[in-house]
Amino acid sequence: MASEEKKSKGDKDEKKAKPDKADDKKAMLDKAAKGEKAAKGEKLSKGDKPGDKGGKGGDKRGKKGTDRGPGVDAPVVSTTEAVAPRLADRYQKETVAALTKQFGYKNPNQVPKLEKIVLNMGLGAAVANPKIIDAAVEELRAITGRKPVVTRARKAIANFKLRTGLPIGAMVTLRRGGMWEFLDRLITIALPRTRDFRGVARKAFDGRGNYTLGLREQIIFPEINYDRIDAIKGMNICFVTTAKTDEEGRALLQHLGMPFRAA
Repeated sequence: MASEEKKSKGDKDEKKAKPDKADDKKAMLDKAAKGEKAAKGEKLSKGDKPGDKGGKGGDKRGKKGTDRGPGVDAPVVSTTEAVAPRLADRYQKETVAALTKQFGYKNPNQVPKLEKIVLNMGLGAAVANPKIIDAAVEELRAITGRKPVVTRARKAIANFKLRTGLPIGAMVTLRRGGMWEFLDRLITIALPRTRDFRGVARKAFDGRGNYTLGLREQIIFPEINYDRIDAIKGMNICFVTTAKTDEEGRALLQHLGMPFRAA
């Protein structure tokens, strides 16, 4: 009898020691459900909160938890959306259709587009006064919002006291969004501020659809503080397009708003 009682007690202890498979399966299902709720960003119940030890199936992570709360695994969705530049939107909606109608393009890839804008300041006076280069770099940075590249002499010229490698200018290349924003500011704000402005030249093309505009003063840009400039500097602005002829390049810039002078 004593041996039978010991066996029955041993069987009860083994049952207590071994976890029930049904309980394990239920715990796994509860954990999976909590994960789905966290991924969807739904509110968890009191027992499902990571820092709550009292509920059923609670995740014992401690009271510290995380800064992001229950939805720690939920993706962060940005509320701000990128807005396309005004001229880029105008090119897609109006300019492409107008150029296709004017030149009879059969393929949308044939329509010329603006690839880049290059601003270049040539400063021959920098041979005698190197500080002019620093001023030009700061002014180009204020105008374009990009860091300029200092250009150096490739050839030594004795008559101009020029040696190979001396800094003689600065340049900036604009593409994509910065290019469209600069062109918009140039057409709508900077060019009308030019003294006795009557439009830009129509014939300043290179035969391949690229246009070069020369400016005599950098003070036409509102970003330049007139009280801080040391000297009036000019610059060349080159518009590089995919047009094959000057006529197509001129039509592209004209549809974008470039104020060409009357012929």
